[in-house]
Amino acid sequence: MNKLTIIGNLTRDPELRTTTTGVNVCDFTVAVNRRQRRDAQGGQPEADFFRVTAWRERGELCAKYLAKGRKVCVIGPVSVRTFTGNDGTTRASLEVTADEVEFLSSRNDGEAGGYAASAAPEAPSADSQAAGFTAVETDELPF
Repeated sequence: MNKLTIIGNLTRDPELRTTTTGVNVCDFTVAVNRRQRRDAQGGQPEADFFRVTAWRERGELCAKYLAKGRKVCVIGPVSVRTFTGNDGTTRASLEVTADEVEFLSSRNDGEAGGYAASAAPEAPSADSQAAGFTAVETDELPF
């Protein structure tokens, strides 16, 4: 079974394009930090980079809601593609075809210190009570 799960941050904005047959495809790159000790290189952890391809509606959603720096979880098969670099050396690229994509950052990351300013909790409306919903205080939740 070839199924990879990665969680990381986008290194650039996604690029959406359409094939000649009219199918939408979105490409983006995810940087995944390694869980190793930070070395003497300025305290920056090492990272692995994965090229991700998302097809059809999934690709459209990725192009709409993802942007550089956003955290994402991608699940899908991985393949290795080799190519010749500009300097003539043979290089390899890890590519994931996205079966599942979960957006882990909100759309408002980057505004107001990473999160949208939140208002005070609202009192339950008469409409929600009439629809059969019961207001629950967050202090009552076990988690």
